[in-house]
Amino acid sequence: VPDSQYGLYAWPSAVVLAQYVWAHRRSLPGRRVLEIGAGVSLPGVVAARCGAQVTLSDSEELPRCLQSCRRSCLCNRLTHVPVLGLTWGRVSPELLSLAPVDIILGSDVFFDPKDFEDILTTIYFLLEKNPHAQFWTTYQVRSADWSIEALLCKWNLRSIHVPLHSFGADKEHLASSSLPGRHTIEMMIISLAQSEGT
Repeated sequence: VPDSQYGLYAWPSAVVLAQYVWAHRRSLPGRRVLEIGAGVSLPGVVAARCGAQVTLSDSEELPRCLQSCRRSCLCNRLTHVPVLGLTWGRVSPELLSLAPVDIILGSDVFFDPKDFEDILTTIYFLLEKNPHAQFWTTYQVRSADWSIEALLCKWNLRSIHVPLHSFGADKEHLASSSLPGRHTIEMMIISLAQSEGT
C-alpha cells in the first residue's frame, strides 16, 4: 500500500474479524460497539448491520481515514453511526465523553510496534470505564520478535487466544474474499485481568 494512511485498505485481519462479528451476530443487537483504527470499517459495519449500536473511530490526525469511515457508512446506509477522531495514547475530550461500550473492535491495529503501548493505554482506559467490556482484535503475524505480553502485564490486561477454526475463519477464502489467503492471522480477546480477591 503506497499510502501512509493504512486505513484506506481492507486488510486480511479485517475480513477475519468481520467473520468473528458475523459468527456472534445473534448476541449483537443492542450491544454498544466501538471500532478503533477503523479505516474502511468492515468489522464495525458488519456489527452495525447486525443491530449493534456502533461508533467508528480512527486517529484525529488521519482525516482521510475518518472520511473512509464515513464513506463506508454511507455505502451501507448506516446514517446513524457516529465517527470520532480518537488518537491512541491521547486522552482527548472525545475519549473522555465516549458513551459506555460493551465490545471494542480492532483489526490489525498491532501493525507498528511503536504504537503498541499507546493502543493498550487506550484499551486499558476504556476497559477501566467499562469493566465488563472486551477488546476483540485480529492481527497479522509479521515478526516473531513482536509481542504485547509484557505490555498486557504492565496494564493489568489478559488475553485469550481465539482459534480461527472455531468461527470458520481458517479458510484461504473467506466471505467470498481471498484476502486472508496465506497470511498468518491471529485473534485474541483482551479484557481486564481479575485482581486478587475478586
